[in-house]
Amino acid sequence: MEPSSQFAQFPYAGSERPAYLACPEGTGPFPAVIVIHEIFGLNENIKDIARRLAGEGYVALAVDLFADRNRAVCMMQLMTGTLLRSLRNGALTEAGAALTYLAAREEVDGERIGAIGFCMGGGIAIAWACTDNRLKAIAPYYGTNPRPLEAVARSCPVVGSYPGGDFTARSGRKLDSALDRHGVAHDIKIYPDTRHSFFNDTGKMYDAAASADSWRRVLAFFGERLGASA
Repeated sequence: MEPSSQFAQFPYAGSERPAYLACPEGTGPFPAVIVIHEIFGLNENIKDIARRLAGEGYVALAVDLFADRNRAVCMMQLMTGTLLRSLRNGALTEAGAALTYLAAREEVDGERIGAIGFCMGGGIAIAWACTDNRLKAIAPYYGTNPRPLEAVARSCPVVGSYPGGDFTARSGRKLDSALDRHGVAHDIKIYPDTRHSFFNDTGKMYDAAASADSWRRVLAFFGERLGASA
């Protein structure tokens, strides 16, 4: 039986924010994952990732940070927030509201929630993990680091994937070193000869081998920290 999926809404800042919810077969309670999109927004690729997670035993909620907003303005605000307020901005509070909604669902085990993010979403996931101890594991893909980087001392465990042919590889290496210094469990891997968005199988930079290996690592890491098979 295929995982079920539907559009959902969660309360945030006095309004209802749209999201895409995918659930495994059965009643749970299941571990859960917040999915944070890249600059292309909540598109079919991100929805497919949510469904793939549901197929592995996780309730997945993909947020839509651009919904009902001007995308260019959102991007400028997110970039400004990342540079000037990387540990305190609207994207983090909206992600936190999504987690609150997800944790309250009866099919979700609120003590076993993680996040996965891509590009912009990867950077949000890393910063969020430094500010919200409800997260138990995160999987950033080609994301940038928060400022100051030493904030990752407060992070939950991290499984990160970075393309060797992209500027974010430097962020990945710095994150790896910082997590080492602070004794935070992590698995950071740089994939040589890959480019930005290598995990997006609808894009020109898709790399099948790196995508498959990174997904295997994410599932193994989440399995240990969130316990989909528990």
